[in-house]
Amino acid sequence: MARSLQALFPAAYEAAARRRPIDLVHLAKQALGDWALECEVLRMFDEVAQSYFRKLEASTSTDELLANLHALKGAASGVGAWGIVDICKLAEHEVRSGDINPERIEDVGMVVEEVRVFIAELLEDEPAE
Repeated sequence: MARSLQALFPAAYEAAARRRPIDLVHLAKQALGDWALECEVLRMFDEVAQSYFRKLEASTSTDELLANLHALKGAASGVGAWGIVDICKLAEHEVRSGDINPERIEDVGMVVEEVRVFIAELLEDEPAE
């Protein structure tokens, strides 16, 4: 009986998935393998990520920071943008610990932009619906 690489080497498989800004295998599972749906989800996520990051930058309280980080993290986990998930988790932990570091918000912005560029490159030849 053949076993998948994921079953044989789960840690390596997960590490490989995290190298891309979007885990395309996770996204395909979420969209049930429908490429048109994957493209639409990525287009929507691109807009949502940009919007949540703007709200994060405009946050004026700890509660707003945490709410916006959590919202961005949740949206990112849906499409497999694990880099955003990880940096948001770190930022949430720091904020809860009383360490509000503006540079961390800039770090979140850099990861969001990396994902947005990846999406743009991935979809550049795909017709918008």
